[in-house]
Amino acid sequence: MMNANNYDAMAAAYSADNENNAWNAGYERPAILTMAGDVAGLKVLDAGCGAGAHALALQAAGAMVEGCDLSAGLLALAQRRLGDAVPLRQVDLAQPLPYPNARFDLILSALVLHYLEEWGPPLAEFHRLLKPGGRLVFSTHHPFMDHDPAQGESYFTTYDFEETWQRGDCNVTMRFWHRPLASMLRSITQAGFLIEQIDEPMPQPEVEAAFPDAWHKLTTAPRFLFFSLRKI
Repeated sequence: MMNANNYDAMAAAYSADNENNAWNAGYERPAILTMAGDVAGLKVLDAGCGAGAHALALQAAGAMVEGCDLSAGLLALAQRRLGDAVPLRQVDLAQPLPYPNARFDLILSALVLHYLEEWGPPLAEFHRLLKPGGRLVFSTHHPFMDHDPAQGESYFTTYDFEETWQRGDCNVTMRFWHRPLASMLRSITQAGFLIEQIDEPMPQPEVEAAFPDAWHKLTTAPRFLFFSLRKI
């Protein structure tokens, strides 16, 4: 049996799907890049960069980008895409990060934190890495996206659950962590961040014709939650 969240096993297939699907290309990626705003001239860390789609967009917008991810397979794809202009490191966001204090103006972390049981350590590290007044923008599973009261779990607890993804020829077990909104907000403020914006965006208009089923899901039920924070 494969380990949970084995992105290496499906790196190429996952990256290919991520490029053009409704959930990433038509929803999450444009929403978080809009939240990041004008990044020209900023030093940006793409924390959980995957195969480099966000990093490429940030680089094209004039940012000086660095990236990190746990998956060696995704990092290899990102290196091929981004070249040597974007330094990449293999890191575990649950552990201390190998960057100096106050290195970045902005940290972007797309759909990563719901893989982690504890938010305190990575948020503390992000706070350490940001310059005074720097920003963290991140997306995560909406707390109402995965919680099913019929399963017997309390919404107000933090608990893990699994589902199976099929990408290419691979069936991979994915493990996520549900946490209530109040727990998210406590972790954010305890790490020293000011919440500037919380958003539940809509998908891009073109998704409706290209992916009608996904359009219906994304426009009628909570899916991802987006935060813009500032270091104080």
